[in-house]
Amino acid sequence: MPGRRTILMVEDELSITEPLAEALAREGFGTQVAATASEALELAARAEPDLVLLDVMLPDGSGYDVCRELRAGSSVPIIMLTARGEETDRIVGLELVADDYVVKPFSAREVVARMRAVLRRAGDRSSAPNEPIELGPVRLERARRTAALDGRQLDLTRREYDLLELLMSEAGSVVTRERLIDEVWDVNWFGSTKTLAVHVSGLRRKLGDDSSAPRFIHTVRGVGFRFAGPEELE
Repeated sequence: MPGRRTILMVEDELSITEPLAEALAREGFGTQVAATASEALELAARAEPDLVLLDVMLPDGSGYDVCRELRAGSSVPIIMLTARGEETDRIVGLELVADDYVVKPFSAREVVARMRAVLRRAGDRSSAPNEPIELGPVRLERARRTAALDGRQLDLTRREYDLLELLMSEAGSVVTRERLIDEVWDVNWFGSTKTLAVHVSGLRRKLGDDSSAPRFIHTVRGVGFRFAGPEELE
């Protein structure tokens, strides 16, 4: 994710805000915290956050009212946080044009994965999501979900394409194993940890890459994978 994104967390429970803010900082996000509805609206106007994590139950009002106020003058992505998981609550939140809905208790990993997905969709709405990505001899046609090496089409599975798109969109930067699993599979996916390695191996083979001396996909031990930056492929 390019740049440092600012997250407005609207939540009055310190047992949630403190560990979650620390987790977000580790993931490269800046966090502003508001404990009340009025403080949330004030901070949102001043800080212009990239995304709002909005608790439904606040000391001075409802998060739904805050959502309405924000939506009246902004398209900032909003993820509702609530301890109530009933379908009616979910419908109310989403009808207010919230972008997603997370039920407590939740893990920081789940929230981060959902945030990244929402931010990516928001970026797609404001930019050109179908614009091709070209790095050295590898060209990705996102509108058609195809990839080519030196002009030759690659026969990729759906997962291999998704992996390649995420890695190439973050070219030059490390993408963690957890993020790859969360975004290409699912945050609640419980399959074998070897699945990612198998798919990366298959992708490397189709790119003609050598894992011992990679040109395109580099392994960062204990962390994840990195697709070579433009300057490395000149």
